[in-house]
Amino acid sequence: MIDRRVILTGLATTAYVPRIFAQTKAPTQSVGVLNYATADDVRVRQFREAVEALGEGKTVQFRLRPANGNLERLPDLAAELVAAKVDVIIALGPATWAAKRATTVVPIVIAFSGDPVGDGMVASLARPGGNITGFSYMSSDLAAKRLELLSSAFSRSARIGVLYNPNEPATRRELAETEAASNKLGVSLLAIPVRQLAELEQAFQTAVADKADGLLVFTHGFAVLNRSRIIELADRHRVPVLYGWRDFVDEGGLMSYGPNIGSLVRSAAIYVDRILKGAKPADLPIQQPTKFELVINLKTAKALGLTVSQLLLAQADEVIE
Repeated sequence: MIDRRVILTGLATTAYVPRIFAQTKAPTQSVGVLNYATADDVRVRQFREAVEALGEGKTVQFRLRPANGNLERLPDLAAELVAAKVDVIIALGPATWAAKRATTVVPIVIAFSGDPVGDGMVASLARPGGNITGFSYMSSDLAAKRLELLSSAFSRSARIGVLYNPNEPATRRELAETEAASNKLGVSLLAIPVRQLAELEQAFQTAVADKADGLLVFTHGFAVLNRSRIIELADRHRVPVLYGWRDFVDEGGLMSYGPNIGSLVRSAAIYVDRILKGAKPADLPIQQPTKFELVINLKTAKALGLTVSQLLLAQADEVIE
């Protein structure tokens, strides 16, 4: 005869097993993603993929807070992440300042920022102190080199336009460095501030009317968000443009000089992973890129009727044909 007590005991034991596993499952940690651009921004995707590749994907909850190009929204979005008690905030580009002002407690990792020391974001690169660490893409440090490259790219250029959003924190120092470089190179600068998408058409008309030989685009949040429109206008108005990131050149822009931003974002994911495992932001130095790439789109140059010098082509890390 089958003993019903044995069967019932076995069923009870079996039913209890999942609850044992549920109790020992690793707790979910949350990462706030504060971004000037959109939720489907390529940098957000790269960051999430990098975190998941580190083995944290199954235990990390991402709380996305995109500003969709509205700088004024960032402070409220940052406050939402703090109120949600996220374990760490990753701040992309212009979102960095909003994150800093929102908390001195929640760890913040800068995915990329122009000049965190010069802008007063942190005390020093080696010892950032407080709750902030991350990566700089050295926008102000590279300003002189970018101006030099553009001004000598297609025979000597005497007048260079600078397209920028004056509302973005990183602009001030980069513009100052560009102005200092123009004095040394003997190049006249044409400042073209743009705050809204609707102003871009007039910006390019100004560059053409004032006879700018080329245009530098400060590659901050506004330019990144509106890069398709900027590339389109540069092509239509036949203006040679140098950008800070290669993404623009991959999408049809003429040339770029700067670090690989995707690499910085993936490195930021490593910092986030370390903080989730117990590291303190104050113990993680701000890192700077060690490699910069010059990328030239020859197809675009030909469409603009430009001949790229052999000297410049020899310096290029990659030429797109």
